Amino acid sequence: MIVVTMGDANGVGPELTLKGWVEGDFEPDTVIIGDLAALERAREALALAIDFTRLEDISSPVAGGTLGILDLDMLSPADITPGQLSRATGSAAIAYVERATHLALDGAVDAIVTLPINKEATGLSLPGFSGHTEFIAELCHTAGTTMMLASERLIVTHVSTHVSLRHAVERVRRPRVLEVIQLTHDALQQLRPRARIAVAGLNPHAGEHGAFGDEDIGEILPAVEEACAQGIDASGPIAADTVFYQAVENDRYDAVVCMYHDQGHIPMKTLDFDGGVNVTLGLPIVRTSVDHGTAFDIAYKGIARTRSLRAACAMARLLRPTLRDQ
Repeated sequence: MIVVTMGDANGVGPELTLKGWVEGDFEPDTVIIGDLAALERAREALALAIDFTRLEDISSPVAGGTLGILDLDMLSPADITPGQLSRATGSAAIAYVERATHLALDGAVDAIVTLPINKEATGLSLPGFSGHTEFIAELCHTAGTTMMLASERLIVTHVSTHVSLRHAVERVRRPRVLEVIQLTHDALQQLRPRARIAVAGLNPHAGEHGAFGDEDIGEILPAVEEACAQGIDASGPIAADTVFYQAVENDRYDAVVCMYHDQGHIPMKTLDFDGGVNVTLGLPIVRTSVDHGTAFDIAYKGIARTRSLRAACAMARLLRPTLRDQ
């Protein structure tokens, strides 16, 4: 079984949930964790003929031809104000994720797929909240994780994600870079025929042999050398202004390890905004996610695209047997 968390009820999550069901992106045993009030509001707004089965728990049977909803019943119809920042919907959104994560840790479900939450809205009730990736890792008591963005065109992983650029530079250290290379290598074993990894440099021209900073030769290069000594096909540091071209256009690499959030997100979203999948590597559970935000500006208008959700569900199904084998 795969569970899909509905995301922030004021964003596109409820709409994508219903469209995913109508368009056949979910397996029959997929269950949604969220609030039935929001899904009913979205069903009305989109004029979709969908029947729901409200579940008491994850093991309850789902009536044939209906969408199973584990309704946490945290929101009233008055709480749902599409396009608006809300403490109530932000708090509910992270509660869906918490429930799903515990179900996965308990072995009750095979994988979780998360729809977008709004960091600011969730932060109103959970100060310091920085994102799904970090929150789920904390619930799993796992420190060595990384965010992978994957599409048919490009795969990137990240040494750091939701921190300031100043702090991101401070996190470029040999042990962390090596850890992300190793996690990337393990993921590629499941996803691609080959596992050729490029490691992007931090500084312009990968530091130009120390002329533009010493992180590339002092931290990144030793990590690449150690990875190679372990039998991993890793290259770098490679200048970030050419490495993505080499990976995508020249097919030289199967993934790029990036040093900070935007270094990986910008090329990915430029190349394949709708088709990217967010996967948290290093967890004891399988978690995938859409690679976009809550899109408050188009919520409940019927125009949100489901391609990223479709890819996230497919990725969860692909990775799910690996979890069973562990």
